[in-house]
Amino acid sequence: MKTNKTSILALVLLCLGTAQIFGQSMDKKFKTLKVEMKINAPAERVWEAMVKDYGEISNFSPYIFASNYENGSLEGIKGAERKCNFNAKGTRWSHEKIAEIDEKNRIMRNIVIDAARFPLDLDNSQAFYTVKDNGDGTSTAGYEFQFRTKPAFMGSFAKGSFRKTLSGTLIGLKHYVETGEKVTAGNGKYKEIKKEYPKAVVVEQS
Repeated sequence: MKTNKTSILALVLLCLGTAQIFGQSMDKKFKTLKVEMKINAPAERVWEAMVKDYGEISNFSPYIFASNYENGSLEGIKGAERKCNFNAKGTRWSHEKIAEIDEKNRIMRNIVIDAARFPLDLDNSQAFYTVKDNGDGTSTAGYEFQFRTKPAFMGSFAKGSFRKTLSGTLIGLKHYVETGEKVTAGNGKYKEIKKEYPKAVVVEQS
């Protein structure tokens, strides 16, 4: 955990120099939520699903109906963009980008550059995707979400919803990586499997 936190801090410091490029400031007070889950698969495989297959997050997210690469992106590298649809009609969506990536330590910073029907302050919200090798053929996947809502007073109310979403996504990721079976918002698989797995561990929230 110490190594992971040190690596994230180094990535954050690097991000400070590139924040303006991606139109973010993170200069206002934001809330933090971090969840983790152990996955019975090598770190390389989990990293591939979470980050390298960036535009295919709908393979394992029970809250996303469809996802696809945008603006010519083909894989999860710095600058890659994707669009995620959160309802069947495609009227609730997010347009996201990989702002920074550390392949060696398996840390990626993800930002939302545009969205419809999301109460987020996009200039003060970002997420870190992490994968840690446990040294025994398993790995630990994590999401750290730093966010500010718009309006700001909704932050405390939104935290519970975000915690549920992040936890559910990790369950979907675990099932997808371990079994190869997709978990999407449209196939109803999450309702079948969610009781089979433990909830994600909340390791930080503020």
